[in-house]
Amino acid sequence: MVTAFVLISIVDRKVHETVKALQKNPGVTEVHIVAGEYDLVAVIRVDSNEKLADIITNGIVNAPGVERTKTLFSLESYSSFDLNSIFSELP
Repeated sequence: MVTAFVLISIVDRKVHETVKALQKNPGVTEVHIVAGEYDLVAVIRVDSNEKLADIITNGIVNAPGVERTKTLFSLESYSSFDLNSIFSELP
């Protein structure tokens, strides 16, 4: 499983419109509205780097209101949940 966290700054402050657009991307499993330097954090879980690249370059950066992004790639994950089981049917 490939996991990434995309930090997103938005313009126009249409936060909920941007969230809805992001959720339409297969592989975006969560979108969090956050306080601080960025406005949103999208969590992406897919089965390949190619799918991750497609979601970021075609889906996220073209979503309404997205001004800039910063992507963090997970190298290792630790959870009290079996994430592979939860996300077993990745796009």
